[in-house]
Amino acid sequence: MKVRPIIQILLAFVIVGLGWLVFSSIKKPLDFENEFVKRRDACAEKLKNIRTLEEAYKTTYGCYASDFNTLFNRLMNEDSMRVVSKQINYSAIPADVDINEVPESEQIKKGYMVKKEIFVNPIEKLRADSALMITDAQTGKRRFLTDQEILDLRYVPYPLGSKDEFELYASKLDKSGFMVPVFLCQVSFDVLLKDLQDKYEDLIMRKKADLDARTQANPSNPQYAGWKVGDTLQAITDGNFE
Repeated sequence: MKVRPIIQILLAFVIVGLGWLVFSSIKKPLDFENEFVKRRDACAEKLKNIRTLEEAYKTTYGCYASDFNTLFNRLMNEDSMRVVSKQINYSAIPADVDINEVPESEQIKKGYMVKKEIFVNPIEKLRADSALMITDAQTGKRRFLTDQEILDLRYVPYPLGSKDEFELYASKLDKSGFMVPVFLCQVSFDVLLKDLQDKYEDLIMRKKADLDARTQANPSNPQYAGWKVGDTLQAITDGNFE
């Protein structure tokens, strides 16, 4: 039996094996990053809507809600948001007056406009203002959240089918003698990526290590290993995905 053909076959296997290793070393990080970004964007969409609800709650009740049951139940079931209704009294406007050229204060003084406070349902008000929107998975277009989708905002979008909930906190900060309402809603990478730990453990650890290094370099701006909106240590409503 000739040795040369055997060596050539073995070399071919080695070359194929090395090629596969190179391909895998490139593909694995790319696959992880694509999945990471997909989950970040899904969390961001939910967190933005939770923030919208919390801001509506604060406008209505003067503070933020510290749990989802309170947040949803009060906003969805109470006509409690005070809004100003403006009505033009056209019968009181002289024929030679252009209402568009009259300042609002003068419209009220002359009886052209009547303003009154009314109470409305906060969720319906948000929908009227084109808030509480989501990207439809089927059409890719923006649409209003249904009532059930509002209730499901509490659940982390991944792993699929998971019933893990976002953590929600609310409190008040003392700012020069004024008590300022704050809230925080968040989910850690440990929860959001738990089904990927076996496959991408090294890459997840690298993400966390990078955040730790950035925190050590700038302790005044600690980095959270997950996605969040708001803060309980400072009066902000920004998200770390923005």
